[in-house]
Amino acid sequence: MTFIKTQFSSADLENISGIKAHTIRIWEKRYDLLSPKKAARNIRLYDMYNMQKLLNVALLNKYGYKISKIAAMGDEEIFSTARDLVDKNAENDKVLTDFKLAMYSFDQYMFQEVYERLLEKRTFSQIFVETFIPLLDFIGLLWQTDSIQPVHEHFISNLILQKIHLNTVQLKTPERDAKVFVLFLPENEVHELGLLFMNYELQKRGFRTVYLGRSIPIENIKDMFETFSEITFVSHFTMVMEESMLLNYFKNFERLLKNEKHRFWGVSHQMNAIDMVPFDKIAIFASVKDVILKEI
Repeated sequence: MTFIKTQFSSADLENISGIKAHTIRIWEKRYDLLSPKKAARNIRLYDMYNMQKLLNVALLNKYGYKISKIAAMGDEEIFSTARDLVDKNAENDKVLTDFKLAMYSFDQYMFQEVYERLLEKRTFSQIFVETFIPLLDFIGLLWQTDSIQPVHEHFISNLILQKIHLNTVQLKTPERDAKVFVLFLPENEVHELGLLFMNYELQKRGFRTVYLGRSIPIENIKDMFETFSEITFVSHFTMVMEESMLLNYFKNFERLLKNEKHRFWGVSHQMNAIDMVPFDKIAIFASVKDVILKEI
């Protein structure tokens, strides 16, 4: 049995498709594009089919199809034209649309089908950077607009998690004397996908990694000093923090490393928005992509 979120509000459609609710209403009234049901207090509710149709309409409109031309198509033509719009410019948009639908309909078969199609042209690393990271960013925006439930995020995140683990276990075990990276999330951080992907990328390059996981107190890091003489610590900050708190964390970590050979890499999307204090032992990155592009 497939469990499906069956009803979406106008606000949901706006947040998911990127098309303003007012514009959706005009398209609906002028072109009879969607078929909502009216609930109490005249609230319009849309089913999964209408959401899927709107996502395909939004894709076609983004790539130059006038709304009047789209409206003249039958539903099957809209869906087939969107499927055909998979050139180098539109492919990732279509893929993201399909992954969104898989998430909302809890359809692991659709997820796997799209993923396998991507693997025909791309490596796992390319898929993660070009598709999974934008998808996870999109999910973050949905949280801010209250258009997603925890079950949706957990469903899609666990499918991505499975792919990271599958690809990681297939890697060759690094040499014992290889450069050491210790990866962890700070206290109260629980979103591991970005950190797990960095772990995969480092192992793929032949480095030795020690993965500590979620919510590690900074004081516990000192325990690693007795085992390894030179470590690069890597941490990922996904929660929005006050600038002072983030900078204090980095300052405390640098004090911890003061008399050691170790270094620390911090990854936070907030780095583009705050003025950084120069550090001797700490490198700050604005994204996971920036880390994996770094020459080590």
